[in-house]
Amino acid sequence: MINTGTGTAETSTLEHLQTLLLGTDDVEYFLEELTHLAAGKLAGPDDEVLCGVTLFRHKRAATVASSSERALKMDELQYEFADGPCLNAAREVVTNYIPDLDQDERWREFTRSVAERGVRSILAVPFQLEGEARAALNLYSNELHKFDELIETAELFTLQASNALRLALRLAQFNDTEVNLKAAMENRTGIDLAVGILMAQNRCTQDEAFDILRSASSHRNIKVRDVAKEVVASVSQGEPPKTHFEA
Repeated sequence: MINTGTGTAETSTLEHLQTLLLGTDDVEYFLEELTHLAAGKLAGPDDEVLCGVTLFRHKRAATVASSSERALKMDELQYEFADGPCLNAAREVVTNYIPDLDQDERWREFTRSVAERGVRSILAVPFQLEGEARAALNLYSNELHKFDELIETAELFTLQASNALRLALRLAQFNDTEVNLKAAMENRTGIDLAVGILMAQNRCTQDEAFDILRSASSHRNIKVRDVAKEVVASVSQGEPPKTHFEA
């Protein structure tokens, strides 16, 4: 249970997350720092908490950040079994807590495998994201009942981190879109140049020149853009076409 004296700590955590996000446009770095912050916040003076972040993108789950190699390994074991407390937390947006892995029956194969590696308790808390995005904070401890008094603390931390993570994912999507747009423009430039070259060489129309490219693409089973690159390279001493536009 969180007592009323933690207001300053809650504000500090939120400010730390915001500072992390403002300080980098690298989403992976932000998430790595988030896992270290969570692990440190929930660990005791004489024990360690392992932390990972599972993210579903395009319906596939992956650990996008972890506080240590051991934390990553615990997550990867879960993916091998295709189910577990963390995957379920992300999919169903529910908190899952296993205070004693020897007593778990729901994910028995996974928990037995993790227990063999020294883990005794697991807490998985979902992030509150937008649309189809799903993610969870995965916490592992070598102690039995480690998170009995920390569930609300972990849920509050994850809720605070959700706002920052939503923004981080938007930035990542924007960057992906920008990269894809640049690639599309470069491909379009190469095709247009190739069409112009074929029009001059064959004294044909633009549509006829593009049909030549498409026919060569189909016959050789390679993409039109790759055929276009070869055409341009044949008259430009091997230099690739350049695209000039405002980033």
